[in-house]
Amino acid sequence: MPIYLPDLVHCGEFPPVDQALDELDGLLCMGGDLSVSRLLDAYQKGIFPWYNENEPILWWSPAFRMVLPPQAIHISRSLAKAMRQNKPQFFFNRHFEEVIKQCAFIKRQQAGRWIHDEMIEAYINMFKAGHAFCIEVETNAQVVGGLYGVKTQHVYCGESMFSNDTNGSKFAMVGLCAYLNSQHIQYLDCQIYNTHLAAMGAHLIPRNTFIRALTTNHFSET
Repeated sequence: MPIYLPDLVHCGEFPPVDQALDELDGLLCMGGDLSVSRLLDAYQKGIFPWYNENEPILWWSPAFRMVLPPQAIHISRSLAKAMRQNKPQFFFNRHFEEVIKQCAFIKRQQAGRWIHDEMIEAYINMFKAGHAFCIEVETNAQVVGGLYGVKTQHVYCGESMFSNDTNGSKFAMVGLCAYLNSQHIQYLDCQIYNTHLAAMGAHLIPRNTFIRALTTNHFSET
């Protein structure tokens, strides 16, 4: 049976997120653009773009969202030891373009390239408008890891990370969570399940719980 997918070119606005397809793990609609206003509207509604180069823009809102409460990050003994030995330094919003390009070109297991030129330009525009962020990690004056994402009032949405050395991306997660905790941010949004992030304390919550988190700092994970 063919699947009907709303096209933003025709409908103009995002459909309600509860219309996302279960069989495709949250695919909601297609089309539109990656303008700052469109992306900001999406993230505030619990929606994010994810598609390969030369494909139509696809928008997603999974039924369950992978999140990490900043205060609950798990730092293993080995990671804590590595941090003591390497004394990582953290830099926020220093070189956004370099960070997103590092994320774009690292080797990944999945096929295709989703951080392509269109995505890079869109998130650089988000950063210039004050809606995106990045963090870099240095040890011994060398960049060893980092990540970038999008800011909402109560949730920071992590988009991608990179590591140039052992533990580089884990250092970035620790530094970011420390900052988010100091700012009373409820969640670092990790979008979809990942065993690496699960080991650091991230877990799945229902979509409606995540949507509530976008608008309030006071809610229960039920």
